[in-house]
This record gives sequence, structure tokens and C-alpha cells, in this order.
Amino acid sequence: MIDAPDPESLVSAQELSRSYLQGGKTIEALKPTTCEIRRKERIAITGSSGSGKSTLLHLFAGLDLPTGGDVQWPTLGPRDDLRPGKISIAFQAQSLVPFLSVVENVALPLFLLGNASLATSNAMAELGRFNLTDLAEKLPDELSGGQAQRVALARAMASRPALLLADEPTGQLDQATARATIATLVAWAGATETALVVATHDAAVAQAFGDVWHMDHGRLIRPARGRP
Repeated sequence: MIDAPDPESLVSAQELSRSYLQGGKTIEALKPTTCEIRRKERIAITGSSGSGKSTLLHLFAGLDLPTGGDVQWPTLGPRDDLRPGKISIAFQAQSLVPFLSVVENVALPLFLLGNASLATSNAMAELGRFNLTDLAEKLPDELSGGQAQRVALARAMASRPALLLADEPTGQLDQATARATIATLVAWAGATETALVVATHDAAVAQAFGDVWHMDHGRLIRPARGRP
């Protein structure tokens, strides 16, 4: 008899690792890591640039494949069915579609999920959370870096995923805007019961989260939901 999956487990990683070749040398971007993300959790992953935070998020999202170990999504299903409905990710790099307007970018996940009738209204609602509705008809190249980051967050939120991953979502924001953005994101996650994982090098951002993990040269230092 096969045991039913834990209904609280969204991501389960066992000895998960990722390495690649660079200049003939093997680089361990992620050393063997065992961890879990459960429903409604709020996790900040801290660490310097190049420590492995983005690698870990991409593996959690199913965007990359591990070179060792295993990652599964016990209650979300197979890797090919994760995005954009079950897991959303806001990338560190520019990811908006350049020929779509801001509102079309935010609505895109809903169109892909077949929710065309609600796409525009829901997209405008998510933009409104960040006071960006006046940018709805602009194209991405008309935005500042900070505006583009917040639009990318709104897009990740639009599909109401079970898990939202955000990679340095405040990297191009001033301190006051960063605090407001994280407060909005955390409040939204609480209202929608979405699990939230944010990779950040900003200690002030990490303080808004109940669990703080740390990456150091590919090693996850605190993998057990904030406990040593």
C-alpha cells in the first residue's frame, strides 16, 4: 500500500545537489541538501551573491534539474504541471515580456491557465497592491528597474499559486519601498495562504519572515525550517 502524501508538504528535497563545469572545473552550486517547504510557510533564504540561493529556488520551481539527490512536490504533482498555476517565481533578472504591456504581463499566467475572463481584472487588482495601476498600459522598457521588479511580483501573485518564490525582489528598491513591498507581499501570502520563499541578501527583508535559512558557498546552513 502506497502512503498518501503529507497534505502539508509542497516541496521535499533529499540530498539535492547541483554542479556544473566551468573552465574544466566542477563547480558545486548546491551541495547535498535535505529540506522541505510546507503550506503557509514564510521562509527567507539569505546569503551573499553566488552563494547558491538562485540555484536552490530554480530547483524548487522545477526550472532546473539536479545533478544529485531528488526533489519532489508531494501535493502539487509532477514537475511539468507546476507552473504557472501551482508554483510562481519572480526572477532576479528582467523577465517581463517586452512587447506586452504591464497589465498584459501580469495577466499572462491567467491566460495560460485558461482564465481569460478574469485575467485583466485580476491583473489590475495585483498591480493595485503595489500602487502601479497607472503603469498598466506602459511597456517594460518604459519602467524603472524597481517598477519592473514589482510588476514581476504582481505577475507571480496573479495566479494565486500554492508556493511563490521570489529571487531578490527588493534588489532595485530604496529602503522605504523595499519595506512596503515586503509588507504587501507577506500580507498577501497570509490572506491567500500561499507559502512564500524569498531569497535575499538584505537582513532587513529577512526579518519579516518567521524562518530564516542561510546559504554559504552552496551549503544550506539551516535547512530545518529555521532550526539549527
